[in-house]
Amino acid sequence: MQGKFICFEGLDGSGITTQATLLRNSLTEEDKEAVLTKEPSDGLIGGTIKACLRHEWKTDQLTLQMLFAADRSHHLATEIEPALKKGKTIICDRYVLSSLAFGGMSLSVDAIKQLNTHFRKPHLTIFVDTQPKICIQRMKKARHHVEMFEEEQKLVQIRNNYLGLKNFFPNTVVVDGNKKPEEIHAEIRKIVKGLP
Repeated sequence: MQGKFICFEGLDGSGITTQATLLRNSLTEEDKEAVLTKEPSDGLIGGTIKACLRHEWKTDQLTLQMLFAADRSHHLATEIEPALKKGKTIICDRYVLSSLAFGGMSLSVDAIKQLNTHFRKPHLTIFVDTQPKICIQRMKKARHHVEMFEEEQKLVQIRNNYLGLKNFFPNTVVVDGNKKPEEIHAEIRKIVKGLP
């Protein structure tokens, strides 16, 4: 029996890591096998991407998107597909829409779509829509370093990119990320329970 592939998307500071973790925990409590994973992955290519986002080395945007696609391809082959075949639910913190929304700031979205065209579509994509001002406040509290996409004007533009992409994958839902985490989680649980 094939498992379900659920992806969380949102701005940095939107709360998607919290929501992905809460969903994994609640499914596990119901004796369902759920795996929490993320992109960039914890593998070698993912580590290279993270170092670039922290300004530890520099490259151009096309190379960065190619690395994201390579990381995604490896992630699917080694972690996501094997778990789905075993009937597990995969909860992924960021996926293709992140590449399109963030990468679309400096590259053509069509070029990024082409790099990602052969990857599996999620059964459900949850866009946690949080106001950029709130994201910035949360990040200031939680983080010491600021990554390249974390200024408010950029976040406004990335949010617009996400909203423009909400029909890119079927079964994409937008939830209000400005509420309390437990309220958002309750809404997400209802959506996940409605999955066929």
